[in-house]
Amino acid sequence: MIAHIFPDRCTGCDACVAACPTHVIDASTIGPPVIARIDQCQTCYMCELYCDADAIYVATDQHSAEVISPDAVLASGHVGRLRHDYGWDHPASAGEGHLQDFWRLGPLLREGAEIATKRYAARHADRSAD
Repeated sequence: MIAHIFPDRCTGCDACVAACPTHVIDASTIGPPVIARIDQCQTCYMCELYCDADAIYVATDQHSAEVISPDAVLASGHVGRLRHDYGWDHPASAGEGHLQDFWRLGPLLREGAEIATKRYAARHADRSAD
């Protein structure tokens, strides 16, 4: 799940807001975007991939939000690693690069949406039982 937005790195471009398929992140007029609906996060990493400033960290736990130390995450070298490893930190040549293969994310996003839907339903069922 999305774990942190680093305000000192964020440029306010809102690319993460636009990229999130389940509308987890809201734009803000007074600072970086806000993680508004974490229970809808499908851990698809799209926000992290689209953040050119490497200001977003998505933790690997798909089922619950992790409490992290932002300083420790920065020191680990994981921030921006996904974009780098997949080549999204390099401008694509005409007709080449990550956008050419974007269609391959379809099954991943569909599976993530199913996970998020089940998790959301389970959490709300637990709350209504209380």
